Amino acid sequence: MFVPSDRPNDELLHAVVRILQQASEIIQQEYLNFCQGEKFHVQTKHDDSPVTQADLKANQFIETALQELTPTLPLLSEENEHHERHNWSRCWLLDPLDGTKEFLHQRPEFTINLSQIEQGKTLFSAIAIPAQKLIYIGYIQQKPYKYDVAQQRWFQYQPQSDLLEPIHVGLSHRSHKPQYQQFIDILQQHHAIETSQAGSAYKFCMMLEGKIDLYPRFHPTSEWDTSAGQGLLESIGGGLVSLAGEPFIYNQRSSLLNHGFIAFSQPAYQEIALNALRLMTK
Repeated sequence: MFVPSDRPNDELLHAVVRILQQASEIIQQEYLNFCQGEKFHVQTKHDDSPVTQADLKANQFIETALQELTPTLPLLSEENEHHERHNWSRCWLLDPLDGTKEFLHQRPEFTINLSQIEQGKTLFSAIAIPAQKLIYIGYIQQKPYKYDVAQQRWFQYQPQSDLLEPIHVGLSHRSHKPQYQQFIDILQQHHAIETSQAGSAYKFCMMLEGKIDLYPRFHPTSEWDTSAGQGLLESIGGGLVSLAGEPFIYNQRSSLLNHGFIAFSQPAYQEIALNALRLMTK
């Protein structure tokens, strides 16, 4: 949960909040135009995923703003070319509109994901929810902040109580693979379980708010989908690990695709999830 806080004394936090606030306004206006039936351009990328004019406008704005903020730090974005990325020991990692399918289905559960990585690890993370005018942000070794744009108020994370039941499991709207039901069935043998569906990295924010405890993913994502969420979860004592239990690393592999993962809000939930995975493979 988050409690009211003084304004943090950190210029990078405030600079990134300003950038994400303006990018959120761009996306939200595009969303309103789309929902009102105005002409709207959607393309299909080589992997059959959609990209819209909202993705591209937000990307262009954030890219320009980050170049002004940190001129020597390159940007690895979903909407840019990645040919030189292996030469970068440190960079920004960006998904300017995570949840494009949610956007197109008129579900306001899309986010902006931005992180700063070095030698494979996420150091700084931010997730903005344009429709809610909220920004979650922070460093890996500090409790994260939430900034409410509408109220212009700051909040900081406060640890919650120990493991409670029911365990809330967050699923994507498209979690139709049989592994998801098998995972839930195994959990229910020993725990009371409640499930909820939500889109994109919005689920990471729900985890920060204590609304989701576990988030299993058995279909692929990309590095820009998970880095910011992983960093924020790690800063509260949780995390995101592969199905083998290893934390994800970034910009270190030939492919930017991730395999499945388990995200958890505290270590007790990680152990419960990994035990369920072991039983699934027997």
